[in-house]
Amino acid sequence: MDPVGAADPSAPPGPLTHLNLPDNSEARPQSGADGRSHPGSWTSRPAPTPRSSPEHATVLREGVRQCLQQQCQQTVWILHAKVAQKSYGNEKRFFCPPPCVYLAGPGWRVKPVQGQAHQAGETGPTVCGYMGLDGASGSAAETQKLNFEEQADSREFGCAKTLFISDADKRKHFRLVLRLVLRGGRELGTFHSRLIKVISKPSQKKQSLKNTDLCISSGSKVSLFNRLRSQTVSTRYLSVEDGAFVASARQWAAFTLHLADEHCSQGDFPPREGYVRYGSLVQLVCTVTGITLPPMIIRKVAKQCALLDVDEPISQLHKCAFQFPGGPPGGGGSYLCLATEKVVQFQASPCPKEANRALLNDSSCWTIIGTESVEFSFSASLACTREPVTPVPLISTLELSGGGDVATLELHGENFHAGLKVWFGNVEAETMYRSPRSLVCVVPDVAAFGSDWRWLRTPITVPVSLVRADGLFYPSAFSFTYTPEYSARPGPPAAPEPAADADALLESIHHEFTRTNFHLFIQT
Repeated sequence: MDPVGAADPSAPPGPLTHLNLPDNSEARPQSGADGRSHPGSWTSRPAPTPRSSPEHATVLREGVRQCLQQQCQQTVWILHAKVAQKSYGNEKRFFCPPPCVYLAGPGWRVKPVQGQAHQAGETGPTVCGYMGLDGASGSAAETQKLNFEEQADSREFGCAKTLFISDADKRKHFRLVLRLVLRGGRELGTFHSRLIKVISKPSQKKQSLKNTDLCISSGSKVSLFNRLRSQTVSTRYLSVEDGAFVASARQWAAFTLHLADEHCSQGDFPPREGYVRYGSLVQLVCTVTGITLPPMIIRKVAKQCALLDVDEPISQLHKCAFQFPGGPPGGGGSYLCLATEKVVQFQASPCPKEANRALLNDSSCWTIIGTESVEFSFSASLACTREPVTPVPLISTLELSGGGDVATLELHGENFHAGLKVWFGNVEAETMYRSPRSLVCVVPDVAAFGSDWRWLRTPITVPVSLVRADGLFYPSAFSFTYTPEYSARPGPPAAPEPAADADALLESIHHEFTRTNFHLFIQT
């Protein structure tokens, strides 16, 4: 059953059997004398704008249905390091790995809507980007222009290679700011990265789990790069291309670093929790392709030697090596190594003076750093406005409350505002704005998605989305599932069912993550 298209798009939405709100009111948090809202308390006040006409609601519902079916969203993906090393004096320590931006999704290739058509003879990219640090003046010296290039997987890629933070900036944390501008000068929006911690230099002290700010935990994302003789131009990043691991001078990949279980057979390593220590068996999994390297032992590196007896926690920007298990006794072992753009194995030699060390070459020594990513998805195909698409609302969790005649769903996230409505498939839900991090909506009756549900008794899953007042569509990675309590034979029932049984069809929520257009695969 197609839950989105099951109902006639031209028909008005089905009845909402749970907590309908008056047409002339909008739920608002009650405020105390200090102006702050009290959680869980509500009051009604007139809505700032009149309700849309039935004709507009029908057109909007059809547009949402088309967005869901045609998958016309646009995604902005910002990938960056968790920490940044501060520059001193005239020395510019560019962020390494450099912040990257990917534009993914078929919506970037959709023709402009009426009134936004390109001028005749215009060629080149349809969007350009400018990246800098938040709080900066925005001058050309502090902002870098991104030139997007189309890749083989149809994503657009841009990289800010010359960003840095000077010693005059006394902040301990900052964010990257990405400004996207469409051809013709119209601003698409301003997007922010996650928080980045400023450090003066990599910690040389033995890390303690009492201070975990810089430690790397199992299951976190990391990047690995190699720099020969400390020369910036020689930097190579571990990446994946065409299903193979490579050392790239241009692009870097984020890898999930898992602690592996030494007692499991090869190929079957259930991830473990905890902080990663030197001497641990780990596995690197590419966050985009899912391709993995064989399990390896991570070793601390000092003076081009692998230290075999160190078990302290790993810290940001530490030098490390990855040893493949096995090998002849007394040997130096095989290590992950780069050879120009290829990734190979290097056979290390035992240190003649110290038995607990192995001699490495420069290409076997990697620098490890934690990474972060943030993803913004939207579709402007419904919008009839030239306003920026930002701030893009981000949903982090869903929380179901109540049941029977009163069932509500609370959305937790960020960048929420009063102009957003929650949609279940192509059915709009009564939505109440609570705070920039919370929206509450009434769960639509399952009958809104078709009339056969009463007899088929099959689960119906619909995507949860947000739609702005001007028609801007924000898809999410969440779905809502209506689950029947029992199965019934086809055909009408012999006697009317109790209303409580019908309402009990609710009602489970599951959080479904699927492969996105840039092939980032996450699952619970």
